[in-house]
Amino acid sequence: MLPAEEEKSLPLPERWPRASKFALSACAAAVAELVTFPLDLTKTRLQVQGEAAVRRSGAVAGEPVLYRGMLRTAAGIVQEEGLLKLWQGATPAIYRHIVYSGVRMVAYEHLRDSVLGRAEDESFPFWKAVVGGMSAGAIGQFFASPTDLVKVQMQMEGKRKLEGKPLRFRGVHHAFMKILSEGGIRGLWAGWVPNVQRAALVNMGDLTTYDSVKHFLLLNTPLVDNSVTHSVASACSGLVAAVLGTPADVVKTRIMNQPRDNQGRGLLYKSSMDCLIQTVQGEGFMSLYKGFIPTWMRMAPWSLVFWLTYEQIRRICGVRSF
Repeated sequence: MLPAEEEKSLPLPERWPRASKFALSACAAAVAELVTFPLDLTKTRLQVQGEAAVRRSGAVAGEPVLYRGMLRTAAGIVQEEGLLKLWQGATPAIYRHIVYSGVRMVAYEHLRDSVLGRAEDESFPFWKAVVGGMSAGAIGQFFASPTDLVKVQMQMEGKRKLEGKPLRFRGVHHAFMKILSEGGIRGLWAGWVPNVQRAALVNMGDLTTYDSVKHFLLLNTPLVDNSVTHSVASACSGLVAAVLGTPADVVKTRIMNQPRDNQGRGLLYKSSMDCLIQTVQGEGFMSLYKGFIPTWMRMAPWSLVFWLTYEQIRRICGVRSF
């Protein structure tokens, strides 16, 4: 058989391994995003309320704190805006995860298997996992930043309606085009620096923890490569990712949601560092953990759904375990 014919006879995952892994991780991420999206919306609403910079600007002087806790926030959204509003902004969120999860998973495996390299016993040293996780997360988030921007701004449309403000967008496409027309190409990457910083920290918690815990369990315990091992590793990764990523997530959300001038420059914060300083000075250090509970409660099931789905899809498609 000729080499070309042999290649055509190979299964799709072997002919195009990176493209196949990109597609598989995108599918798993879409499932996880739909299941846990209401918690992401709740987290975003909690993170933007009570901003010291907004009070100083005088835009909404004396604005009351609307949301107190995750459950009250979710219940308030359902009562005031409707049940389906818990999924407002889900479409750009899925777009975002198709790009973000696809790129980060392919990048991490490439770094782990080809660039940084495993040890002789097939283990992956922790420091290499940290470097690989942070690098893969940063790369994936940079490419996905425009979809994240649209997601955050669309999540706040329900709040604007309740405040009597006009809605900014008619849909996902209109949001993309409006942001592009007002801020140009650079406008689509507004807030990308804290976005990438957050993704690097989150993936140091998510990818690094999952990979390290999973292979530690396989090498040092009687557990085998099955759903039990995947569940334990994903539970650990969700907690660590939430602890490391929440402060950067608060900064990212506020920068993306702030009003902008005609040149696309933020009116409240000059940079992610400026946002960090204003937040801590005006609201205290723990304000960086606003929305931590819904963040953690979202990351834990998100990690569980994603990793279990991803590992099972890989097995079904004949791709070896992550």
